[in-house]
Amino acid sequence: MRLLSFSSIALLQLSFITARHGTKWTYAGPEGQDHWDENYPYCGGAFQSPININSELMRFDPTLRPINVRNYNLSPNEQLTFGNNGHSVQLSLPSKMYISGLPHYYSAAQLHFHWGSSSKPMGSEHLVNNKQYAAEMHIVHYNSDKYPNISMAVDKSDGLAVLGVLIEVGEFNPAFEQFLKFLNGIKYRDQKVQVPGFNIRSLLPTQLNEYYRYDGSLTTPPCYPSVLWTVFRNPVTLSHEQYMALATTLFSSHAQDSVSVMLNSNYRKPQPMDSRIVLVSFKEGDPSWINTGLMVPAVVCSALGMVLIVSIICCLFRQKRSGAQQEKNQSVGYNIGEQDEYGSRV
Repeated sequence: MRLLSFSSIALLQLSFITARHGTKWTYAGPEGQDHWDENYPYCGGAFQSPININSELMRFDPTLRPINVRNYNLSPNEQLTFGNNGHSVQLSLPSKMYISGLPHYYSAAQLHFHWGSSSKPMGSEHLVNNKQYAAEMHIVHYNSDKYPNISMAVDKSDGLAVLGVLIEVGEFNPAFEQFLKFLNGIKYRDQKVQVPGFNIRSLLPTQLNEYYRYDGSLTTPPCYPSVLWTVFRNPVTLSHEQYMALATTLFSSHAQDSVSVMLNSNYRKPQPMDSRIVLVSFKEGDPSWINTGLMVPAVVCSALGMVLIVSIICCLFRQKRSGAQQEKNQSVGYNIGEQDEYGSRV
C-alpha cells in the first residue's frame, strides 16, 4: 500500500524524493495540488490518499487486532534529526522501531505533520464523516521484510505502512513539546537540529485498538499507491499555543530567499474512493451497526422499529381477543382443549 512524505534512517526526506523527479511542487498556485499530475502521473491515478472516511464506506472486520508498536520508547541519549524540508516538519526515527500485527514487518523511518493556518485551524488530510481536524501526524514505516530501506520500498505496492493520528486543539500536550520547542531552530527550509530521543508512543492515542484501515497512496508527489493506511479513530490534542507555534513559526522558503513564504495549510484535499472500502476495527455504539459490520441507514432502522412496535401491539390485541373468546367459550360449555389454533371447535 502507500504513504505521504518519506525519509529513511539515512535521513531520506520528502525533498530527496522530489529531487529525483526534478520538479518543484507546492500545495497552492500554478505548481499546486491541482497540477501535480502534470509532472507526477500517479497523483492523477487510482487509490489516492487522503480520503473522507465516510460511514457508508465502513465495514467492520473482526480480524483486525490492536496495533502493537515496538521499541517506541527511545533513550534521551539517542539523537533524532528534526528538520524543515519545505513541505512539512519531519523527525527521523530509528529502524529498530517497528509495528507488528501486519502482513509484514514494518520498520519506522520518520514522522511528519500536516496542519492548517492561524486563521483556519483545519489542516488534517483525512476527514471523518466530512469533519476536518486541526492537524494530522503521520508515522511512516517501510516493509523491511522485503526491502532494505524506504527509498527501495516507496514505490512498491506493499512498500509502506503509515499510522495516521488526527489532532484537534484542546489540552496542552507535553509529549509534542519534546520537539515543538525546537521549532525556532528549523524556521527555514533545509534547516535541521538534533532532538533527544523520547517515548514516541506518547504521541499516539491511548487506545490503539480502534482505527480505520484502507489501501492508499503517498499524499505528496510522486503519490505512489504504496501505503497501507491505519488512521486512529480517537484524536489527540495540542493546546492553542502549541498549534499556533506550528502554524506561524515556519517558512517553506530558504533563509537567504528574498521573499519569505509561510509554511502552513500543507494538506492535500480528499481523493476519490475508487470503489474502495474502509475496514474498521470497532463497532459503532448505535443499533445501526449490525453484526455484518455494515452501516444500516437510519430510515431502515426507523422502519424496523415501527414494525416491532406494530408487532407488539398486534400480539397484545390477539391475547386480549383470545381471552375474550375463552370466556365466551366457557359460557357456552366448550372446553379449551377442544379448540384448534384458530379458535374453531374440533
